Amino acid sequence: MKRVGLLTGGGDAPGLNAVIRAVVKTAAREFDCEVIGIRDGYDGLLEPNGVATLTVDDVRGILPRGGTVLGTANRGNPFARRVVRDGVEKVVDVSDRIVERIAELSLDSLIVVGGDGTMRISRELVHKGCPIIGVPKTIDNDIGGTDVSFGYDTAVNIAMEAIDRLHTTAEAHHRVMVVELMGRDAGFIALRAGIAGGADVILIPEIPFSIEPLCDTILQRAETGRHFSIFAVAEGARPLDGEQVYADRGDDLRVARLGGIGSIVAQTITERMDMETRVTVLGHLQRGGSPTAYDRWLATRFGAAAVRLAGQGLTGRMVAIRGTRIQHVSLDEALAVPKRVDLHGDAVQTARELGICLGEPAG
Repeated sequence: MKRVGLLTGGGDAPGLNAVIRAVVKTAAREFDCEVIGIRDGYDGLLEPNGVATLTVDDVRGILPRGGTVLGTANRGNPFARRVVRDGVEKVVDVSDRIVERIAELSLDSLIVVGGDGTMRISRELVHKGCPIIGVPKTIDNDIGGTDVSFGYDTAVNIAMEAIDRLHTTAEAHHRVMVVELMGRDAGFIALRAGIAGGADVILIPEIPFSIEPLCDTILQRAETGRHFSIFAVAEGARPLDGEQVYADRGDDLRVARLGGIGSIVAQTITERMDMETRVTVLGHLQRGGSPTAYDRWLATRFGAAAVRLAGQGLTGRMVAIRGTRIQHVSLDEALAVPKRVDLHGDAVQTARELGICLGEPAG
């Protein structure tokens, strides 16, 4: 193994720089191997000056930093790339050019760090012969094949701290405070942060909610002298008789962007309960800042493991953690079944036993 490529795709997440650092240092120390950094996801393979050698000196001091020193692109799909030709905008498939560029750069393997969308692109490129190794990254924790992905722990901690801080103002002003958290189709952030932060109501995409149990929870708390409530709401939550709420429906190239369910829940509570309600949308705050110790630890282990796979010539695989052990699975296996909150698992059971309302209708 002489040369390995490395790119980060999709949304940013705390821990990306820890992966980059681990890849570069492991490749240099254990394999005497050159690492080629690719800027802005797969786009870097198609743009002038989109690649550069990464040395150990280049990755000094980046471990605690958020974001990614390589940049990223959550719309960088080479199978559907927007280009302008003869003054006309078109969507074209440039995946063959990606295959050619990997060969031109003499990459023995390409380590791709990303979430579900990036892994799906990578799988299609593997089927075209690209020697790709995946590293799972997503704050939503919704990638299959691994117990957890880095970025998730930091996002949960940021959400929990926000819930903690909102408790005091909610109690002081006798308000309902609705915190809208990330979580498109998986409610892991809202569920864990809600339980850890002492939320009274937790709404997740896996459990369509009814408004009546939410109102009942507020009334029950008021009857015991607690004239405030905290709602932790995943952005992908939806009412029992409705749909998810979108801030942007997207198009052929742009992923639809969820947002607004928190405001709808707050407005409904205000109208039905005649109670002052406020909404806080954390949004990209959950993606930013310095990664937690756990995310640094996991991301570092993932990066080193990816290089070891490359050294063995094992491509078309994704590194994963199961229990306490770092393992690897095929990209096909990782993407076969999206990971969702287990409605029969102990986390949901614990929430119910604590008296947390999940929006489930009575009976």
